Amino acid sequence: MKLFRRRTEKRADAYDRYWDKVAAVQDVAGVNVTPSSAEGISAVYAAVAAISESVASLPLDIYRRTEDGREKARSHPLYKVLHTEPNSKQTALEFREMMQRHVLLRGNAYAEIQWSRTGRIEALLPLHPDRVSVLLTDDDSLVYEVSDRRGNIRRLLAEEVLHLRYHTDDGIMGRSPIQVARDTVGLALAERTHGERMFAQGTKLSGVIQTQAGTTKQQAGDIRESWAAGYGGVGSHGKTAVLPAGAEFKTVSMTLEDAEWIEARRMSVEEVARLFRVPPVLIGDLREANYSNAVELGRYFVTHTLRRHLVMWEQAAGRSLINDPGTFYAEHNVEGLLRGDSLKRAQFYQRSIEDGWMMRSEVRRLENLPTVEGIDDAPRQEAAPRTAE
Repeated sequence: MKLFRRRTEKRADAYDRYWDKVAAVQDVAGVNVTPSSAEGISAVYAAVAAISESVASLPLDIYRRTEDGREKARSHPLYKVLHTEPNSKQTALEFREMMQRHVLLRGNAYAEIQWSRTGRIEALLPLHPDRVSVLLTDDDSLVYEVSDRRGNIRRLLAEEVLHLRYHTDDGIMGRSPIQVARDTVGLALAERTHGERMFAQGTKLSGVIQTQAGTTKQQAGDIRESWAAGYGGVGSHGKTAVLPAGAEFKTVSMTLEDAEWIEARRMSVEEVARLFRVPPVLIGDLREANYSNAVELGRYFVTHTLRRHLVMWEQAAGRSLINDPGTFYAEHNVEGLLRGDSLKRAQFYQRSIEDGWMMRSEVRRLENLPTVEGIDDAPRQEAAPRTAE
């Protein structure tokens, strides 16, 4: 572990408390956009869940480089921390899922690194981004200021923090899709609020009651209250309205069909999927899904969505957690997500064995089957000649 001497610190104006402490008071499309309110949109919640759950559930192993390749370093102290138990309160899946959600919703994720006296990592303790501020020292090093629920503040050196960033604009602080595209998320929230209010007010029964000349304010108020009490709300939808003598009801607001509200809601799902780079089918939009493209959509998700986040974890571990990155490194095992169906796996394994770059024992290991002694000594079958397609 590197030694670091504390220096006189200065706060960087661009790295103040988390952005939504200020942005929460600013309206976008008439609603407040924060990570909490954005999660209330089912598409946002589904996109964040799809990415964070997938990243957290993939095995994250520590490997040792060898002369003939590599091997799992199960005896490395970091292996247990990343693969099994990062701290006494969380499993590895719970910890990594929480950190990944912080990255997606807030742009940054922090974990305190607990080092032993011998320079070994003992635990990783997650820190909520809302309670972390980043400071710059005179020599441009980073210091993390952490506050607890009681208001106590302590400072951690860069060597004591695992910092994950998403789409950083300055190399120090990350930015979430919600932060960058607040207008898009705000529009989705406004559409949801519009639907809630329309249904709460009786859906289509919204307009003006025109009364006869000479109606007093008191009489008009009584008519309005009587109308609201008798016909307002979803439970009153479909009732036959009775108006006072001479009164006439005129609709002045757009109906749900006129505003194409349902189509707008569908467009919001596509917008959210675009922000998080998630195939719409994974967040419940099944219009473009079918049995023929299900496997390819899964591959697309791994290649174009998960890959960036997986590499972020691997490189952050190499930078902050591994003392000897020339010998050890972290890597996810994504084979389970890319294997496809049984027939395609069988064809892939068959050609791999026939071409001689894969052993039968390796195939059984990938399929989690028990070892069979001497299976690699059995003669290979001659590959059938392949015809040009």
